Amino acid sequence: MTRAQLLQSLAGYFDGGGFESDLDRRVAWRTESDAGPPGEVLAGYLHEEMVPALARMGFSCEVSANPDPRGGPFLVARRVEDPSLPTVLTYGHGDVVNGQSTQWREGLDPWRLRIEGQRWYGRGTADNKGQHSINLAALEHTLRARGGRLGYNVTWLLEMGEEAGSPGLAEFCTRQREALRANLLIACDGPRVSADRPTLFLGSRGGVNFQLQVKSRDRAYHSGNWGGVLANPAIVLSHALACLVDAKGRLLVEGLRPPPLPDDIRQALHGIQVADGEDDPEIDPAWGEPGLTPIEKLVGWNTLEILAMGSGSPQRPINAIPASATAFCQLRFVVGTPWQDLEKILRAHLDAHGFPMVQIELTFGARATRLPLDNPWVAWALTSMAASAQRPVTLLPNLAGSLPNDVFADGLGLPTLWVPHSYPACAQHAPNEHLLADVAREGLQIMGGLYWDLGEARGLPWH
Repeated sequence: MTRAQLLQSLAGYFDGGGFESDLDRRVAWRTESDAGPPGEVLAGYLHEEMVPALARMGFSCEVSANPDPRGGPFLVARRVEDPSLPTVLTYGHGDVVNGQSTQWREGLDPWRLRIEGQRWYGRGTADNKGQHSINLAALEHTLRARGGRLGYNVTWLLEMGEEAGSPGLAEFCTRQREALRANLLIACDGPRVSADRPTLFLGSRGGVNFQLQVKSRDRAYHSGNWGGVLANPAIVLSHALACLVDAKGRLLVEGLRPPPLPDDIRQALHGIQVADGEDDPEIDPAWGEPGLTPIEKLVGWNTLEILAMGSGSPQRPINAIPASATAFCQLRFVVGTPWQDLEKILRAHLDAHGFPMVQIELTFGARATRLPLDNPWVAWALTSMAASAQRPVTLLPNLAGSLPNDVFADGLGLPTLWVPHSYPACAQHAPNEHLLADVAREGLQIMGGLYWDLGEARGLPWH
């Protein structure tokens, strides 16, 4: 079979209902991981759904408990044609965020695949069951097309706790370093830059979640009796937040601003449009760092967001000065930001602006990663993807969101290529999550082309 015939067979698998059947079965698994301790259904998805699919292709599979009790199990599947051949590592996650069943549009059920035109609704269709189902099917068809021999080894890592922050993933990969030894990572998660633009990204922005709190006293006091002589923690915290980010979203903490945008990153992002889909929100052009385009703000810069805040009782306000105020914040950052020093940097900044009473608590952190744009794998992947899609491919130096790519790039020392099969308005993590049919169909062919081209060993930068 030729490469062109492989792409035709993948189109036939999609058009004939094969992909629909596989995804429907996988969506039905209620693999929520962000709603408490991991349940048995997480292991069930691996044992009953993933292991049979991989074993059918000749993988040896092992499901292991998570070293962190907060996280679900891991599956490591290995297909070794010859120990002397190079190895490709791929990654996905079978867990999903909570279903939010009561908030879906009438006629939709998060645990049943429903097709309405281009939109395939169901929890996990976009994140990540649809995406790893595309990879699995593309690999199986490629294996068949090449007569049962790929010309390289494949290791598959599936986790069941990504939506809970990937607890235990780094420790597990450290313990399993030998089993996960590879030359390259090719994985799929996150969205394309837009639905009609095949996309390759090389890492992700990092993220740090932190909480700021002002606790002025143990209880509230009547605002008529004490207003004007007691400091109001909500007002104090509001002014503290305003010294971190200005009224137009510009980050004011000098130590948390990124290095200047490199020329190669600026050139790679030139001309890429943001929010050009019919379901995308209208962006605010004046928001954020001045002098940058919207895509440069998203991909090449740092942003500090307030995710939630509260003081007193908003549901039933009373005439009282509240005892405390809290803001839940997040820094999204690019490579080169001293994020490990965030607490120290924030502390110095707040103190210098007269806010020593603001308490800081870090709750989560993940580093930023970015494969250099001149790495030989980048040009190879872009060429392969464009040949399959028959149109140009958008290169993002890194995803605007965060992924556990640091485990692979830094922990395992791998070049990392990410090929997303979703799009920005997919309602990921929200009610009415969906996958677009034409993106999934094209994704199957793009992945099939990549797996085929990896078997053409000449000229590939394996070392």
